[in-house]
Amino acid sequence: MNSSSPINVLGICGSLRKASLNGALLRCAQRAAPNTIRFSTADISDIPPYNQDVNDLGFPPSVERFRRQVASADALLFVTPEYNYSIPGLLKNALDWASRGADQPFAHKPAAIMGASAGRFATARAQYHLRQVLVFLNVHPLNQPEIMIPTAQNLIGPDGEMRDDTTEAYLRKQLDALYIWTLHLQESSKPNKID
Repeated sequence: MNSSSPINVLGICGSLRKASLNGALLRCAQRAAPNTIRFSTADISDIPPYNQDVNDLGFPPSVERFRRQVASADALLFVTPEYNYSIPGLLKNALDWASRGADQPFAHKPAAIMGASAGRFATARAQYHLRQVLVFLNVHPLNQPEIMIPTAQNLIGPDGEMRDDTTEAYLRKQLDALYIWTLHLQESSKPNKID
C-alpha cells in the first residue's frame, strides 16, 4: 500500500441503544473521515455470550462474520461507552469470542479508541481498560490524540449530527493520525532488503 491508497477501517461500537451517544459518535467519525479512509462497521449485537462448550463445536456464524471483518480491516476504530468504570460486557464478549484460537485476527492491527458520555469524566476509565485488553490481543493502539467526550449530549444532536466544530476537528485529527500510524506499521512490518 502506498501513501495515496485509502485504508479500510472497521468501526466497532460498544453500545446497542438506538439513541446511543457512542453510536452517533461513530457515525460522526465516519462523516468526518478523510478520503484516505474507507469505513465499514461491525454488528456485534447478535454474538452470543461466550461459552467454551459452544466454542468447542465451532464459531457461531455471528462470530465468524466478526472475525472475518477484523481480519480484512487494515485498522480498527473502537467507540465505547463506560459502564461501571469499565468497558461494556457486549464489547468484551465480542473480543473474547473473536480472539479464540491461534489464528486470532486482532494481532498487529493498528487501532484508535474514542468514547462519549453524558457525564463529566467521559470514558477515560473504560478506554484504559480497553487498552489493557488490546495489549493481550497484540493490537497496536494509537496513543494520541485521545478522544474522550464529556457531556456529549450537548455536542451531538438527537439527529446524530455533530454540533461542535472543534470536536469534529478532533475526530478528523485522530483519524488522520490513525491513517499515518497504519502506514507506519505496515511499512515497518516489511522485510528489510539487504543489498
